[in-house]
Amino acid sequence: MGGLGSNLRNIQWDLDSLHKFEKNFYIEHPDVSKRSEEETTAWRNKCGIVIQGEGIPKPAMTFEEASMPEYVLREVMKQGFSAPTPIQSQGWPMALLGRDMVGISATGSGKTLAFLLPAMIHINAQPYLEQGDGPIVLVVAPTRELAVQIKEECDKFGRSSEIKNTCVYGGVPKRVQVNDLSRGVEIVIATPGRLIDLLESGKTNLRRVTYLVLDEADRMLDMGFEPQIRKIVSQIRPDRQTLMWSATWPKEVQALARDFLHHYYQVTVGSLELAANKDIKQIIECTEDFNKYRSLGKHLQQHGHNGKVLVFVETKKGCDALTRSLRQDGYQARCIHGDKTQEERDYVLKDFKGGNFQVLVATDVAARGLDVKDIQMVINFDFPNNMEDYIHRIGRCGRAGAKGVAVSFFGSKNSRNGRELIKILTESENHVPPELQQMQMMGGGGGGHSRYRR
Repeated sequence: MGGLGSNLRNIQWDLDSLHKFEKNFYIEHPDVSKRSEEETTAWRNKCGIVIQGEGIPKPAMTFEEASMPEYVLREVMKQGFSAPTPIQSQGWPMALLGRDMVGISATGSGKTLAFLLPAMIHINAQPYLEQGDGPIVLVVAPTRELAVQIKEECDKFGRSSEIKNTCVYGGVPKRVQVNDLSRGVEIVIATPGRLIDLLESGKTNLRRVTYLVLDEADRMLDMGFEPQIRKIVSQIRPDRQTLMWSATWPKEVQALARDFLHHYYQVTVGSLELAANKDIKQIIECTEDFNKYRSLGKHLQQHGHNGKVLVFVETKKGCDALTRSLRQDGYQARCIHGDKTQEERDYVLKDFKGGNFQVLVATDVAARGLDVKDIQMVINFDFPNNMEDYIHRIGRCGRAGAKGVAVSFFGSKNSRNGRELIKILTESENHVPPELQQMQMMGGGGGGHSRYRR
C-alpha cells in the first residue's frame, strides 16, 4: 500500500490548451513614480529591506499608493490600519505585477495581508467558478492554527467581494470541509496532509488554481512536509503565480524556491541570519530549575499584570503541572498541549483571544501557528532546544509594530545555545547578562544546536 499522495498522478500540462488568465494588476501611483531612486534606497535601508530580482518595483509607502481597488481600501480602513508594514509596502507591488516572489520576514511582520490582498484582486479578475471547480487561490500552511488565523483574515477582507473560503486540516471530521468544497470556494487554506487526502478522494481539485501561497515554508520543511508539498504543486498548472514566505532562508527552502518559482523577486526584511524582532525587549535570567517558579512569579508581577502572557514549557506533563501551580497561586491560567483534543484546544484558544483568562501555558507543538495579536509577554519557562524555536517563540509578542517583553530562564543545561543567544541579544540591542557571558567564558558551550546551516 502506497503512502499519502501515492494515488495522485503528476499531471502533464499542455500550456497551449490552458485558458489564459490575468495576473498583472499593478498601476504605479504618480507619487511612487515621482520618488527618486535615492529616496527609495534610503527608505529600504531604514526598514532593513534587501531586494533581489530584475525590474523590481518601488515600494508603496501608503495604502493609496499601492494601487488597491476602492473595495479593498475600504476594508483596510475599516480594520483601523494606518500604514502598510515594510513587507507590505514592498511586497504588494511585486505580487500585483503577477510575478513569483519569495518573502523572508519575521513572524508578526504583516505578511498575511502582503499575500492576501493581492489574492483578492487576483480572484476578482478571474471567471466565476463553475460546478465542480476547485479554488482559484490555494494557501498551504504548516499547522492548523496558522491556517485558521489566515482564514480569519480571509473572512474579514473577502466579505465585501463575496469571496468564499474554507480551511481544511486534519484532526477533525471532514464533512463540513467537504460540504464547503462541493459548494465552491475561491480560496482554500490547507495543511498538506488533509489537502492530499481530499484530492485523492476526489473531493476537490486544483485545476483552477492560478495563485499559490506557501506560508512558513521553513516550518513545513522542518516538519517533514516536503514530499506532500511537491505532490500538491504537481497538481497545479505551471504558469501559476507562486508566493513563498519564510522566516529563514536555509538551503532546503532555497531549493524549493528554485524548483517552484520562475524569475522571482526576493524581498528580505531584516537579516538572512536568525534575527529577533527589535520591538521585543528580551530579558534573560540565568537560573537553575529549582528557582524558576519563584522567578516566574516575579516576572508575572512586574510585567504581566496588564495583558496576555504565553508561557512555554518543554513537556506535556510539565505543562499540566505548571498550570496547576499557577492556578493554586491565584492566576487565571489554562494550558494546551498535544494530549488535548482539538476541541479542547480550540475552546482554550478562543477564551485566550477573548481575554477570558490571562496566562496560557503551552508546548511548542501546540503553539505552532498560534496567532494572538495582543500578547504582552512571552516567558520561556523551559528554554528551547534550538535558536530557531527561540525566535519563533518570542515572536508571539511584539507583533505588527507593537512592543513586547520576552523573558527566558537560562540554566547550565542550556549552555550550548549560549553563544548564539548572545549574538541575537547583541544584534537586537538587548542587554547581555554578565552571568551569561561568564557561563560561555567558562566553557559553557559552543555555537548552539541549529537545524539549518547558514
